[in-house]
Amino acid sequence: MNDVLKYTNYHQYIADYYAEKKAKSAFTWQTFTRAAGFSSPVFLKYVSEGRSNLSEDAAVRVASAMSLMGYEQEYFCEMVKLDHAKTDEEKKSIFNRMLAIADIHKVRVVEGDSFRYFDSWKNPVLRELAPAMPGAKPLALAKACRPEITAAEVSESLHFLLKSNFLQKDEKGNYVQTETGVSTGPMEVTPVAVRGMHRQMGEFALEAIEGVPQNERHFSGLTLGITQDVYDEIVQEIAAFRKRIISIATRSEAVDEVYRLNVQFFPMTKKSVKKD
Repeated sequence: MNDVLKYTNYHQYIADYYAEKKAKSAFTWQTFTRAAGFSSPVFLKYVSEGRSNLSEDAAVRVASAMSLMGYEQEYFCEMVKLDHAKTDEEKKSIFNRMLAIADIHKVRVVEGDSFRYFDSWKNPVLRELAPAMPGAKPLALAKACRPEITAAEVSESLHFLLKSNFLQKDEKGNYVQTETGVSTGPMEVTPVAVRGMHRQMGEFALEAIEGVPQNERHFSGLTLGITQDVYDEIVQEIAAFRKRIISIATRSEAVDEVYRLNVQFFPMTKKSVKKD
């Protein structure tokens, strides 16, 4: 069975656990459910499909039924808490506890790298800046950032970027990108960090209105009355526009400054109800 510490979705872990047991024996959902102390013979089947959820108390019983003990049981229970969490801050706190358990036991949570990458604006900025400043020391990179950060913060971010293979060093010791871009992918928890990134970048955009010369920034906006169908079409157009921007930006390997492009499209009114 795959290590529970490699999962971030407890529904999927239960589904995989059952599939493996079923392949090796006459294991049934009824057997599994009874071992966890539930009366319904299909309850855990519904949980595995995402149609039902475990309570935090039930999580301990199910973990025990799957022979998860110690830190493995603790991790499984944290996954259940993560599923119940309502706010981004709560989700981040729980997921960081999951990552801490995995780190202690030297297990890499694949989604953890993506989560950590988007959790701080420093990571994507330094991923672009470090290759553009060959031979630069952390202090020089720190002073080039806007807002300015410390050399220690740069070193910490670069260490993470190298360890997680977002950057690597060439034969001269200079930083190079391993991929042209970084995508969130179909992750469970990463969107929480991405929303935090949008908040950070939104604050920087506000500061740039007064803090950056007008000939070095571009701000524009539209206020539109639309329908849901038009909204969907515009979102598709924004996605195509982003791809064209990436294509333009990557035509040349030369970089003399790192920019951030925010694309924001959000409602300014409550949805109206049409009356016949």
